[in-house]
Amino acid sequence: MRKTAAPDGAVPDLGTPDAGMPDAAPDADMERRICEAVYESVMSQRLTPGTKLPEAAICELFGVSRSVARKALQRLAHEHVVDLHHNRGAVVAEPTPEDTRQIFQARRALEAALLPLAAARATKADYASLRKQLRDEHALLHRAGQPAWARQASAFHVRLGELSGNTILHGYLAELVSRCSLIVALYEPPGNAACEHGEHVLIVDMMERGDVAEAVRINDNHLADLERRISLERPQPAQTLAQMLGLA
Repeated sequence: MRKTAAPDGAVPDLGTPDAGMPDAAPDADMERRICEAVYESVMSQRLTPGTKLPEAAICELFGVSRSVARKALQRLAHEHVVDLHHNRGAVVAEPTPEDTRQIFQARRALEAALLPLAAARATKADYASLRKQLRDEHALLHRAGQPAWARQASAFHVRLGELSGNTILHGYLAELVSRCSLIVALYEPPGNAACEHGEHVLIVDMMERGDVAEAVRINDNHLADLERRISLERPQPAQTLAQMLGLA
C-alpha cells in the first residue's frame, strides 16, 4: 500500500505515540525524536548523503534501546530519508541522477495535470487563502532557516494539488513533493532557495486571471529550474555524528 505523505507535503509522517498503549509511549516519543532530529539535520544540510547512522551511536546519543533506534531508522527508510543496507547499516539517502530525473519528471507531469483542475474549482476564498500562504512564505524567506522555508515552499505546491479536488492525485503529489524536498536539501548548493517565491506569486496570478496554460508553463519551468540547480557532488564535512545531528 502506498504511504500517505504529510499534509504540508514536506515533512514526512514520522509517527505519533499510540494513546491506547501508555507503556509504549516513552519509546514512541523517543522514536519520533530520533526521526525528527535526522530529518531536520538533513534539511539543514548538516547530514550529507552517505553519512553512516550506526544503531549503536544512535542508542548512545539519544539514550534509547537498539529496538527503538532500529524502529526509527526503519521509519526513516520508509520515508526515503535513509537507506538501509545489509552490510553497511543505515546511511543518509543517496538519490542517484536517475532517481532525481524520474522523481522530478513524475512531479512535473502530475502538477501539469493538477493545476487546471485546481483552477477550475478554486473560489475567491481559496485564492485569498493562497495569497495569505504566500505572504507567510515570503516572511519565512527572510527570517527562518532552511527547514522551515522548505516546508512552507513545498506546502504551496501541495495546497494547489489539494484544490484540484482529486484526493488520489493529491496524495501522490504530496509524496513526490516530500521526496523532491529531501533531494534538494541533500544536494542543492547552500544559499539557494528551495523554491522561488516570485514564481509562486505568478502562478497564482495566472490561475486567478484564467490563463491556466501560462500558469502551467511557469510552474513547469519553475520545477525544471529547481532540478537544474541540484548538484549531486557534495564534500563530506569533518564533523562527528552528534554535531551533524545538532546534539553537540
